[in-house]
Amino acid sequence: MEIRTPITPEDVQSKSSDSLREKLVISNLFQKNVVTYVLSHHDRILIGGSSLQGGTVTLEAPSGLSAEYLLERRELGLVCLSGSAEVVADGAKYSLSAEDILYLGRGTRKIEISGTAEIYFTSSMCHADYPTTLITKEKSDAVVIGDKKFASERTLRKYIHDQGVASSSMAMGITTIHEGSVWNTMPCHVHERRTEAYLYFDLDANEKVIHLFGKPDQSRNFVLSNKEAVISPAWSIHTGAGTTNYKFVWSTAGENITYSDFNLVETKNLK
Repeated sequence: MEIRTPITPEDVQSKSSDSLREKLVISNLFQKNVVTYVLSHHDRILIGGSSLQGGTVTLEAPSGLSAEYLLERRELGLVCLSGSAEVVADGAKYSLSAEDILYLGRGTRKIEISGTAEIYFTSSMCHADYPTTLITKEKSDAVVIGDKKFASERTLRKYIHDQGVASSSMAMGITTIHEGSVWNTMPCHVHERRTEAYLYFDLDANEKVIHLFGKPDQSRNFVLSNKEAVISPAWSIHTGAGTTNYKFVWSTAGENITYSDFNLVETKNLK
């Protein structure tokens, strides 16, 4: 497991782009039949992934967690990005197709995943027990938001949230940018009570997403490729525009799971 130490607003202004990428950008998550783990000290969010190519992987506790098993004191949201996967959690079987999400509750000891799929997950600290629950794409809470006029029309799907599948300290969903639009999370916001991670996917190999981060009036950017993830500290904006449309998984870890718990930043105030 790779461990990422936190950054401050001062770091964003003083550190090089390479240095900031080492703290916030995660590449090469999807290794063939191997699970990759990255732990950020920002709200202790754990991020991982694997490319299943007919193999089976087990989600285990990396030594750095000092836990007997991965979800001893954690909960987890598991996304099937593409293909199909079967998850066996303490003997119970769950079948996932593209853009389905499985919530795995604290106390789940054995998690095995097989199939031909790319899987992505985030995990946060947990202080209450909630049942393991499969949310299919069709059963997610979907709403069209944004505006074609501002190139921001998109479908937001909420899976794990305060009015959907319950959790202790995490929320998770998937947003699809419509054809002809490029902006995500616009107008943007910050939420001081939660760290957020984005995983950009379904982006053509020749295209990019320009991801903005930092204080609203002191923004910087990363140029990201398909299947790269980025960590957003609670004090940072998180928004971006692609050179074409795309999708992204959003997930939070922190003290509040209410989706609307954020402070809007007016676009005119961005710098």
